Amino acid sequence: MEYVSTFVNTINGIVWGPLMLVLILGTGAYLMLGLKLMPLLNIGTAFRLMMKGRKSGNDEGEISPFQALMTSLSATIGTGNIAGVATAIALGGPGALFWMWCTALVGMATKYAEAVCAVHYREQDAEGNFSGGPMYYIKNGLSPKWRWLGACFALFGAMAGFGIGNTVQANSVADAMQGAFGVPVWLSALVMFVGVASVILGGVKRVANVAGFLVPFMAVTYLLLGVAILLMNLSALPAVISLVLDSAFNGTAAVGGFAGAGVAAAIRFGVARGIFSNEAGLGSAPIAHAAAKTNSPVRQGMIAMLGTFIDTILVCSVTGFVILLSGAWQTGESGAALSTVAFESLIPGGHYIVALGLAIFAFTTMLGWSYYSERCVVYFFGPSGVMPFRVAWVLAIPLGAMANLGFIWLLADTLNALMAIPNLIALILLSPVVFKLTKGELALVKSSS
Repeated sequence: MEYVSTFVNTINGIVWGPLMLVLILGTGAYLMLGLKLMPLLNIGTAFRLMMKGRKSGNDEGEISPFQALMTSLSATIGTGNIAGVATAIALGGPGALFWMWCTALVGMATKYAEAVCAVHYREQDAEGNFSGGPMYYIKNGLSPKWRWLGACFALFGAMAGFGIGNTVQANSVADAMQGAFGVPVWLSALVMFVGVASVILGGVKRVANVAGFLVPFMAVTYLLLGVAILLMNLSALPAVISLVLDSAFNGTAAVGGFAGAGVAAAIRFGVARGIFSNEAGLGSAPIAHAAAKTNSPVRQGMIAMLGTFIDTILVCSVTGFVILLSGAWQTGESGAALSTVAFESLIPGGHYIVALGLAIFAFTTMLGWSYYSERCVVYFFGPSGVMPFRVAWVLAIPLGAMANLGFIWLLADTLNALMAIPNLIALILLSPVVFKLTKGELALVKSSS
């Protein structure tokens, strides 16, 4: 086992190394320039489309455009928004937050292109279910010689889900509930087992209905609590913003329990944790957007790009500012423990906010990722693979809640990167299609918003 762990750790260092970060940022920047900054210039239009997308029209699909966004957000708004931000700051200093923002801004173009391709190249099976995502836009958009790349994505996606989208999340919830409320691990495991089973066994429509309620509720509640803390410390906020910008370009000196970090560390951990949080480039979110009731790839793409904006620019920023305002980043703590210390120091009962937020975020992540991995399984086995997969997914939850997941964290992180490589290659090759569709539809979509 030690040799396996060493091997996976070596692969992880390669796939999450500088070349991968350059590939992800480079692809996003290339798409943003090719789209002539369209995602940044049309955020307001995208929000209007999102609100109109709350109602299902008569277009082909299974869930409303809004529900598709909420399903993708259910998977992305998770431990990365609480533990991931804290880890980025603990290892890369305050400047890591700035590079998370940069990752999100170019990531909006990536997420837009993913959803455009997902809707344009999706398939419908004999039972009326829609399937899409990188494996399908590789299969249907590129020549047959690229099909192996789609199969690689589907394989990595099916496997990665059981790690980052299931057992790791269950473990985080169990730890948080035990630490904050003294809830036994077995009880948390049982509640998650029953809760997730009752949702995912009903298929994507039930997942979308639950996500459509829980995601806005949890995101808005967390944002309001965070903003309230920021307003209580408004006078200190300009200094925090100045610290973030200065550290992004000059590094951070050692202070308190913080060991210090250079600019390279700020970029590395800011970009890596930003991607972990919003998943732009991983190819997961377009699987959900492919099920939307829409005949306009561009309209769904504009709605999809809001996922990155909401996840990182809004939710992650609140967590980051609270951590920096509290000064807890200087204590040497990291991960969820750092967020807990930060919230608790600024507001009574802050550790309960973090624990409940982490629990709800992780629960919805299990729902969203169940659909992602299910569609990857369907790519290989068709509809017959759905029920065996759902049963296996539910059974993995209590195992994850009660196990030591150090190796699973490492393996899942590695598989996430391996998912991104086929997806990014496909997006670059299909970029002319994205640009052409955008040019043809954008004016019509904007006029209908």
